[in-house]
Amino acid sequence: MQNTANFLQSVTAGFTSIINTTNLKDSYIPVDLSTGNKELDKLDITRANECEAYITQQLESNNATVAYGGYLEIRNLYANNKNFSKESDNIRNIHLGIDFWANAGAEVIVPVSGVVHSFKNNNVFGDYGPTIILEHTINNHSFYTLYGHLALSSLNDVYVGKEFAKGSVLATLGTAEVNVGYAPHLHFQVIIDIKDFKGDYPGVCAKKDVEFYKQNCPNPNLLLKI
Repeated sequence: MQNTANFLQSVTAGFTSIINTTNLKDSYIPVDLSTGNKELDKLDITRANECEAYITQQLESNNATVAYGGYLEIRNLYANNKNFSKESDNIRNIHLGIDFWANAGAEVIVPVSGVVHSFKNNNVFGDYGPTIILEHTINNHSFYTLYGHLALSSLNDVYVGKEFAKGSVLATLGTAEVNVGYAPHLHFQVIIDIKDFKGDYPGVCAKKDVEFYKQNCPNPNLLLKI
C-alpha cells in the first residue's frame, strides 16, 4: 500500500462528522483524559458517573455537543480494571483510537462507505460492549474501522456483509450499563491488518507494544480531519 497516512488522508475530502450533530466542526471540542491533566487528579474517572460529569461540564462550558480525543493518550481510566492493569512493566494504558463523548442514544454516522466485517457484544467489564467492525476497500486497498460502546439495539439488524454508505446511521451510543462501565461514548479505531479478530480488537496497549500498534492503528483523524 502507498504510505498509509497519505492513503487515509486521501479517502475523505475534509471534516467528516462521526456523531450526528449539525455536522458543524464547532460542535466538537477536544478533551484531555491523559495522566497529564491535573484537573483529573481530584476525580476518579474510572467511575462512569464522575467521568460523565467531567465530560458534561466540558461540553456545557464550551457550548459543544461532542468531546473528542485520546489517540495514543496515556490514561488512568483503566486503572481499576484487572484486564488492563497487571504487572507494572506491562500495564495497558495507551489508547489506540479516538473517543467521542456524547449523550447515550446519539447516532453514529459512517464516515466511509463499507461493509460489516464482524460484530460482537463484548460484555465484560471494561471492554467495548456492543461492537461493530466495518471493512473498507478503496482502489484495491482494504482497511477496517471499529466502533465500540454502542447500544445493544445497534446489533439487532446487523449481519456480515451488510453495506453501509458514507453518511448513513450505523448505530447509537450505549449507556454506561450497556457499554460495560464507561460514560457514553464511541470508541473509533482504524485497523490496517485485523488478523483473525472478529468483532473485537485491542483498543489499549502497553508501552512495549506501542510502536507496532502505531503502525497498524494509525490516527483516525487522518480520515475525519476534525
